[in-house]
Amino acid sequence: MAGPSRMAGEIPEGSGDGDHPVIRSCPVVAGPHTFALSSAVRQPVRGIFSRMVRLRALFAALLLAIGVSTPLPAGAAGDRTVLWNIVTNCLDASGADYCTVCRWPRVDSACSHRSASNGATEVWAESADFVVLRDSKMCGCPEGFVHGLAIPRARVTGVEDPRRPDGIWAFAWAAARKRMGDDPAIALAVNPLAQRGQDQLHVHLLRLHGDAGRLIAQRAKDRVQSLDHVWKVAARRAAAEGLTDYGVLVVAHREGGFMVLVAQDSPEKLYTDWRCR
Repeated sequence: MAGPSRMAGEIPEGSGDGDHPVIRSCPVVAGPHTFALSSAVRQPVRGIFSRMVRLRALFAALLLAIGVSTPLPAGAAGDRTVLWNIVTNCLDASGADYCTVCRWPRVDSACSHRSASNGATEVWAESADFVVLRDSKMCGCPEGFVHGLAIPRARVTGVEDPRRPDGIWAFAWAAARKRMGDDPAIALAVNPLAQRGQDQLHVHLLRLHGDAGRLIAQRAKDRVQSLDHVWKVAARRAAAEGLTDYGVLVVAHREGGFMVLVAQDSPEKLYTDWRCR
């Protein structure tokens, strides 16, 4: 599969692993309760609430800074099996007990309305081997922001798993092109074991951030004509750099084919617009 003619890093300025599944709607967080207070105590309590709001905002900013993705489907925080549970229990909605077995039903299923507060699975593409889901990081983002996850239907833990399928990259790229067209900023990323939140392999579908071209130019990378060679080339590059745990970034090469880059840190965080806020 040939990439766009323009180099992926050459994008305009302005053109972010707590990895958890897609959600159709964001959980609503209730604000402080309103009490009937006398004027003597109203101001002190109001000051307490004000400080609480500021602390909550600072805490939220800290979570984002360290890569914790919010909001999550109810009951999903800290659960590293969410994606695998979705793959095994939520993709086939034909079963009589589907609404009971699946915690995050498909948006197009008969029971999806039951999980409006918990989140529902939105499927972008699927085949016998893979599925692409909408990532929860899209919640509350403006139209045009894209973040999806390509996941194998078979049990594969991550980049370190020798069972990782070669075909997932082409499937993910096709799904990304369908969502983002010929955008030269399209990127695919897999995070290293130490910096991911789920133990089912998932390829992030997103866009490079505005400074990614400069950062990529500073790194050693390889060029491939076929996405089926990504894992092999990435493993060879990681060995050359002495990396035993690494992430993988794939972007289009301006002269055709694709560039493959490995990183000890999360390539999702280093090179892409992984969140909109």
